[in-house]
Amino acid sequence: MAEASKIELFVKASEDGKSIGNCPFSQRLFMILWLKGVNFTLTTVDMKRAPEFLKSIAPGTQPPFLMYDGELKTDSNKIEEFLEATLAPPKYPKLSSRHKESNEAGNDIFHRFSAYIKNHSPQMNESLEKNFLKTLINLDKFLTTPLPYELEQNPNVTVSQRHFLDGNVLTLADCNLLPKLHIVKVVCQKYRNFVIPSMLSGLKRYLDNAYKREEFSNTCPADEEILSVYSTFAHYLK
Repeated sequence: MAEASKIELFVKASEDGKSIGNCPFSQRLFMILWLKGVNFTLTTVDMKRAPEFLKSIAPGTQPPFLMYDGELKTDSNKIEEFLEATLAPPKYPKLSSRHKESNEAGNDIFHRFSAYIKNHSPQMNESLEKNFLKTLINLDKFLTTPLPYELEQNPNVTVSQRHFLDGNVLTLADCNLLPKLHIVKVVCQKYRNFVIPSMLSGLKRYLDNAYKREEFSNTCPADEEILSVYSTFAHYLK
């Protein structure tokens, strides 16, 4: 039997230098490895202390990065592609989406959220909130619109009940979007008293199903960690 590959994922550490830090890219790769069902080690990297081992194995590199059988990989997108190609069926599950649209859903949310949450002008808040809300509405529309496979199963279905972006299993698209949505939910509620509207039933269903999955809920940074990071530029509007 071939010896299993040695896989080490290095992610951003929290303020205490030990727990998982606020980094959607780190969480994305953490989720992928968990979903693949592969054995790997997770190391949190406290960049404030610039550990010596980091200087020796990945000089000038910011987490997340991956060591695969001693080979350093540093670009999140390329790491995702490498893991999907290397940890492939039949031994490991395929995580890529069946539908191109699933990979694009919600892509503009984090950009609009950033503009909304970093704004310090009360006069601009309403328009920025509307632009941000539009992105959530668009995602909700995608989540409630049946995908081709659902229509094949039932041509009469009008509202999708799928759990996640591409179906009832988590895919790479979810690993990319969900960490960002978690940050959005936590930060907006704290600094703008903005809660995702209950009328967005598809989005609510999506998040409810996601938080039930340990691959997502157990890889999220603590709310306090997220708020600590955003406290430097997300202020209460007066």
